[in-house]
Amino acid sequence: MFPDLIDLNFIHIRTYGVCMAIGFLLCWHIFERISGRKDLSNLLFAMLISGIAGSRIAYVIEHWSTEFAKSPLRIIRVDQGGLMFYGGLILALAVFLIWCICRKENPLKIGDNLACVIPLGHAFGRIGCFFYGCCYGKRSDSCLAVSFPRDSPAWYEQFRAGEIAYGASKALPVLPSQLFEAFALGLFFIVLLYLRSRTKDKAAGIITGAYLAGYAIIRFALEYVRGDPRAAVGFLSISQTISLIMFVIGAAVVTFALRRSSVNGR
Repeated sequence: MFPDLIDLNFIHIRTYGVCMAIGFLLCWHIFERISGRKDLSNLLFAMLISGIAGSRIAYVIEHWSTEFAKSPLRIIRVDQGGLMFYGGLILALAVFLIWCICRKENPLKIGDNLACVIPLGHAFGRIGCFFYGCCYGKRSDSCLAVSFPRDSPAWYEQFRAGEIAYGASKALPVLPSQLFEAFALGLFFIVLLYLRSRTKDKAAGIITGAYLAGYAIIRFALEYVRGDPRAAVGFLSISQTISLIMFVIGAAVVTFALRRSSVNGR
């Protein structure tokens, strides 16, 4: 855990924010290279802002009673972590679709290039989560488990649950689910780039659908090792419920793209 990259009183830079910035800049650069378009800066910036806003809004809604009801001003402290990826993805996707409609652009063609790079940026975001200590995994005695220090999110939740004493210098070992997801997303990024190289200009929408379905599988599975407090929908977490919906949408997009490609190829 390394939440503060630089803390000189007059200069305070969070490691979480730096990881997000690095991820976004890398995604921007790779997107321009693979798409051959450098005229979409306004779209990318709008998606960045809407993604952060949507992530924060979703997180605040999910954790309102436990974190924000008594301290509403904490809502603006995005630098302290507290983002829900699916909320950001939904709002950024809405902005993207509105932009495509207004500009009369093909959303699937641009979406394929965006979908390729999103996992890479997301992976850097999860590394930032690890440095901050949020989104941690379940209690474990595995050799892969880590112990976050005092005052970390894991330490606070374990203290509140009576699992450790107030004087404990660190939390009990938990699985580093943030790094598990970062690793999975890194591999997913490579797979999508390869898939794009095999399907480029053949069936617009395949990469978009593959991303939606693929990440849904990754997230659904990883939710079983998450240990931080999250809202539930029945016996599933809210993220697993969204994952199921996203998988169906992704599969539908892939099916549509393949059928459209076969029709055009006749």
